[in-house]
Amino acid sequence: MTQTPFSSFMLYIALAVIGTIVVIVVRKQATTINELHTIDVNGVNLTYLIKGAKNGKPVLLLHGNGGHHGKLKILTNQLAQAGYLVYAPDSRGQGANAPLEEYHYIDMAEDMYQMINLLHLGKPVVYGWSDGGIIALQMEVIHPGTVSAIVTSGANIFPEDCGDDFLNIDSVREAHKDDPPLFKMMLYEPNMTAEDMQTIQCPSLIISGENDLIYESHTRLIAENIPNGEAMILPGEDHGSYIRHSRKMGRILIPYLKKIGY
Repeated sequence: MTQTPFSSFMLYIALAVIGTIVVIVVRKQATTINELHTIDVNGVNLTYLIKGAKNGKPVLLLHGNGGHHGKLKILTNQLAQAGYLVYAPDSRGQGANAPLEEYHYIDMAEDMYQMINLLHLGKPVVYGWSDGGIIALQMEVIHPGTVSAIVTSGANIFPEDCGDDFLNIDSVREAHKDDPPLFKMMLYEPNMTAEDMQTIQCPSLIISGENDLIYESHTRLIAENIPNGEAMILPGEDHGSYIRHSRKMGRILIPYLKKIGY
């Protein structure tokens, strides 16, 4: 069949459109990332997720006791969609990592400090839920100036009388003396003080639920001793109701990051 000038022109246009679509798709794929990696830090190997815009500002997400990075999936997706680059590790001995015989918050804090430096993250924002919040605070205490901001949910700085589950702590420790080491860690640690909180200079948002495991008074103790700290108590929420299967935490965190210019 003879090709007319018009048909040649239309073929040219069609190929140009297809080529443009391919370029757009390739460029879009090249500007985002969603990958699992591992890293050796502080004597352990950690699995971590990287997700979001490759040129986005880094946000480190730390899960709670006995969890894994997937517990913060909704928040991870919200941050990635907002243009941030999320780093979400499984803490030592948890998630995809090999279990350990002994656990300490100060070791986990050192893990995160080394991870930040090895991955050249600069000064990321760190969000931590429960144990993750403890780790974030502990890291900034032992390595001041590591992060741009800290946001915690349901964190405590010492176990004694910080919540109903920790009243009469000696009796609680005796009752749980044969429990797994990861759980027992919570009954003896962390061992930070109000004075330690006063050394944290970065903006810090300290959150708990109205019905949290951690007392409101303890949450306020943390926030009020951080020079640039503020407390947020969420009505009707418990230790994880606004985090698990919920978009509420993202609706708090992302506006806070914008407010502090991050």
